[in-house]
Amino acid sequence: MAIAALAGLEQRLVSGVVISPTDVDLPAPLRFVLGQHPEPGEGSLAAGRAALATAGSCDEDDLLLLLLSGGASALMAAPADGLTLDDKRAATAQLLRGGADIRALNTVRKHLSALKGGRLAAASRARCLTLAMSDVVGDDPSVIGSGPTVADGSSYAEALVVLEMHGGVAAFPPQVVAHLIRGVAGQIPETPKKTDPRLARSTYQIIGSRVAAMQGAAAAASARGFAVTVLDAAVVGEARAAAEAHLRHVLEVASQRRRPCCVVSSGETTVTVRGAGRGGRNQEFALALVERLDGQPRPMVVASVGTDGVDGPTDAAGAIADASTLARGRAAGLDAARFLDANDSHTYFATLGDLIQTGPTGTNVGDLQVFLLA
Repeated sequence: MAIAALAGLEQRLVSGVVISPTDVDLPAPLRFVLGQHPEPGEGSLAAGRAALATAGSCDEDDLLLLLLSGGASALMAAPADGLTLDDKRAATAQLLRGGADIRALNTVRKHLSALKGGRLAAASRARCLTLAMSDVVGDDPSVIGSGPTVADGSSYAEALVVLEMHGGVAAFPPQVVAHLIRGVAGQIPETPKKTDPRLARSTYQIIGSRVAAMQGAAAAASARGFAVTVLDAAVVGEARAAAEAHLRHVLEVASQRRRPCCVVSSGETTVTVRGAGRGGRNQEFALALVERLDGQPRPMVVASVGTDGVDGPTDAAGAIADASTLARGRAAGLDAARFLDANDSHTYFATLGDLIQTGPTGTNVGDLQVFLLA
């Protein structure tokens, strides 16, 4: 995104910072900062400071251009006054373990930040234009990357409710809880709202979403001779439950199509971590289907993958499963149900060689599921 913008802006670009979880070589005047994802790290802190400094350096006649992709909430961190990076990291980790969806997670993030929830745009005197790649079901600008340049409709009170629903306030750092309580009491300013004059010159456009990913997958499958069906409804909810319900729907749809057929869907599920294993929502989605695929009368394969190439805190983008997976797992001494209970989908699929490992793709438009049926 940054390189394309640089080519289009030619000599008009004065300066810029590019934040990514992997090293990239950039021409001047762009500067690179390495951030961390899915939990913020020291690089994320440096990135957040660089973003605020860039916004603050702009004059009224300048244009602040933000090229935003999913993952920005972790990659670009600036804790609010009185909070540390460790406070934010611990809060994020607890919310992820508790199965918080992206809307709930970012409600908290916005209220622990000095730049999210519209605060980045509010810190600049310049006109602001955001071009966003959406990884959020529904494409809500205030949720994508925690909405650093748009008005925030959530509140400190709602953030406290999120904590209660995902482990209770005792599971979170005391400083985080105290900060939110002060916000509820009006002792800390709320995130900028629609009437905030600092956001009057900020505009926003979504330039890519999960729809584009589905269209790309559908075109590739069609070129290979599959009859393709794209399911518009987003796949959401707890990964293992969503997987089983979605498989039933896919089988119903496929029964009315010529074979071979391909069914494409997308969305973003969650995982409530109760075990001590490793994995991500896409790997858990695939593992939840292993036993169901074993009994299918006709050959079938499913892949679930994160479009950013990163599924949870692992080196995989997702996993692939078919009717042979259960038997191959048993032959290797693996009990699929036990690994699912342990949230250890990564170990299961790594042992079988069925992880999908693309490496970081450089953009994020949510998760993609592809079912192939003979």
